[in-house]
Amino acid sequence: MTATEPATATAAAAAGPPVRSLRPLVGVLAATAVSLTGTRISAIALPWFVLATTGSATMTGLVAFAEMAPYVLVKALTGPLVDRLGPRVVSWSTDAVSALAAGLVPLLHARGLLPFWLLLVMVAVIGAVRGPGDLAKSVMVPEAADRARVPLERATGLSGVTERLASTVGPAVGGGLVALVGPLAGLAVNAGTFALGSLLVALALPQGMGRPAVPAGAASPEESHQGGGYWQQFREGFGFLRTEPLLLTVIVMVGITNLLDAGFSTVLVPVWARESGNGPAVIGLIGSVQGVTAVAGSLIAAALAHRLPRRTVFFVGFLVAGAPRFLVLALGAPMWAVVTVFAVGGFGSGFLNPILGAVLFERVPRHLLGRVHALGDSLAWAGIPLGGIVAGGAVALVGLIPSLLTAGVLYFATTTLTGLRPEWRDMDRLRGHASAAATERRTEPARS
Repeated sequence: MTATEPATATAAAAAGPPVRSLRPLVGVLAATAVSLTGTRISAIALPWFVLATTGSATMTGLVAFAEMAPYVLVKALTGPLVDRLGPRVVSWSTDAVSALAAGLVPLLHARGLLPFWLLLVMVAVIGAVRGPGDLAKSVMVPEAADRARVPLERATGLSGVTERLASTVGPAVGGGLVALVGPLAGLAVNAGTFALGSLLVALALPQGMGRPAVPAGAASPEESHQGGGYWQQFREGFGFLRTEPLLLTVIVMVGITNLLDAGFSTVLVPVWARESGNGPAVIGLIGSVQGVTAVAGSLIAAALAHRLPRRTVFFVGFLVAGAPRFLVLALGAPMWAVVTVFAVGGFGSGFLNPILGAVLFERVPRHLLGRVHALGDSLAWAGIPLGGIVAGGAVALVGLIPSLLTAGVLYFATTTLTGLRPEWRDMDRLRGHASAAATERRTEPARS
């Protein structure tokens, strides 16, 4: 455990805002929902656009790399920036830039001014600013939970529900738009959702929310940063993360599964949909079915996660949500079987992020949350930029079916063997404890 002794949940409540208000939590979740919905629409529209215009799985993977590599790198480096400026400013400003860049893609293509290299540049810009924006929204969840006076696991569960709802609506809308209108319509809608998310954070959240957090003993953000430059703060976050064996174990495991998931969603599923003759609509169908059942799982997690054994639920969830998806596509199963596997997998996946979010927010002091969260997410996401390239190369070398089988076996091994490590016992042993974050002050008192 860290040098900072966790405070009890009672202490956290005592340090919370004097008046309960649900507005902050609703605002953060709404902004997250619209931004993620647009991203899920783009996740179908963009790969299909590249496949339709180039016919190359390798180039499709390259576009995925162009978006996710800047996402991971910039997100890792901007943790101290979120802590210094406050997550609210970072969130609305980066979403505004994402809206502009996403809107330019269909506009330039319609005018014949979008060569492939420029598409890569525009996608890279979107990825670079989306990373800090996603981080900033996530960092505001603990403060929103404090203001709403709800348990942290419930707040992260609701955040998981929001993510799953976006994963339900997004693929359905994206698949329908691509099938009926074309992929550029999906990219235009993505731009609109980023703009709406920016307005929600800038205008709808209560005054004083999302300010820079300061550690106990510091009177202001300026005082807390005296004697410590940007890179020193970055090293502080990295140093804290090194003292957390459980968080490091989670990062390694999730990093491998994220790589496999990225290759699955950006290359393997679109190629399977094209080769099977099902088309883009089926991508939206299975994504929406998975999202609906994931919402159900997340709702149960929000209501009951604080009573369930975390470690058992976590690994069972991964068992049903991971490898079976790869295998059912590789075996050429009928569509009813594919839909069933994705439905069961979605339900299991609904329990994962609420548990991971609660573990992170419990163990990280609030004034370090931006930089530690950024580093942890970036390390866990480091394989995502490579997922599309690896999957595209594998399909080109050995074909779709061997690629799906190999990825499924790797996924199963990763999500079962990791659970044998002793660090996972801390997931249940230290539950219900808030970190020193709960007792730290912000620049202004919380207001409803």
